[in-house]
Amino acid sequence: MRKAEIIRKTSETNISVKINLDGSGKTSLSTGLPFLEHMLDQVGRHGLIDLDIRAEGDLHVDDHHTVEDIGIALGQAFAKAVGDKSGINRYGHSYVP
Repeated sequence: MRKAEIIRKTSETNISVKINLDGSGKTSLSTGLPFLEHMLDQVGRHGLIDLDIRAEGDLHVDDHHTVEDIGIALGQAFAKAVGDKSGINRYGHSYVP
């Protein structure tokens, strides 16, 4: 299975991301940011990707450090879970006049 776990600790945040690209769409999210959790839930649910994301950040200052570091950790987890990208095909569609 294509899984990964990333821990990201900075002076502003402490982030944990677990991802299973071959999951069923289960999500467990604790970020302190309800709208971000909603959007991440949609990614997991509609992409059939299991996500477990835990975040502690300096929300008393601003939410941007937490959002930024979750994005970085999630991107790293995707890259690690995909591995050598075997079995992934590109696709596209266009109309040319």
